[in-house]
Amino acid sequence: MTDLSAPHQPASDVRASYLAQIQRRRLYSGITLLVFVLLMVSGFNTAAARNGGGFWDGIGNFFDYPSELVLEAVSKIDQLPGHFLTYLPALIETVNIAAVATLIGALFAVILSLLATRGLAKYPRLIGVIRRFMDILRAVPDIVIALVLIFILGGGPVPAMIAIALHTVGALGKLFSEVNENADLKPIEGLSSVGANWSQRMLLGVVPQVAPNWLSYALLRFEINIRASAILGFVGAGGLGYELRNAISWGQGRYDEAAAMFLLLFITIVIVDQLSGHYRERLTHGASAKGAVA
Repeated sequence: MTDLSAPHQPASDVRASYLAQIQRRRLYSGITLLVFVLLMVSGFNTAAARNGGGFWDGIGNFFDYPSELVLEAVSKIDQLPGHFLTYLPALIETVNIAAVATLIGALFAVILSLLATRGLAKYPRLIGVIRRFMDILRAVPDIVIALVLIFILGGGPVPAMIAIALHTVGALGKLFSEVNENADLKPIEGLSSVGANWSQRMLLGVVPQVAPNWLSYALLRFEINIRASAILGFVGAGGLGYELRNAISWGQGRYDEAAAMFLLLFITIVIVDQLSGHYRERLTHGASAKGAVA
């Protein structure tokens, strides 16, 4: 209970205390900025010292390769349609790797997210273990997993698919579990009262509530996985990235092919981004928007 008889602090003291806090905050911000700048300078100097070609001396040549690639592509622009057809199967392979990895990763993420959600988990004591497992899958870069799998299984699309799927499980599992926590528990309690088991409660009581958000996140992850699949091709995982690495390694004379593959990948990512954005909007806001119009 507040003591009304206690003397009030003068306004001047309040103002002085506030100004002191502001000054301390500015001091701490300045120190943080100074440390950040020093770390940046130190990092660049270390990179310059360890770079065989000389970091600062070579940075002026940064645009040499892009300009050579563009000039050669323009000089052979009539051959671009043929290159598009040549590398279309590799692009389809890249998209297939991303699609299969997203599908498998999303399915396992659904199961793990339900087992890792407080109030929904079948085994509450394992929530921490499952969450740490998903953290590990999310923390390890997919390119590291792919390199290990390529060493074990050999090159090709299978190691890339497995690597991306494992990373997808960790990423989507975290997002799905956060969505699950917002689910209404009343349908679950009703199903439990009539004797439904855990699987039935999840399937009938939780999934209808959270499925639109699950699909939205899965589509967003599909976009990311297409780019990841192309990058993994550089380490021998197949697809368009593998062909792009070969064209870049060959150097001049195949820059037009590299440009065609860059364009194919860019166009594909833009199309997938637009389509997934459209369907994500319909999944998350379409029903309410239609209801408002009606």
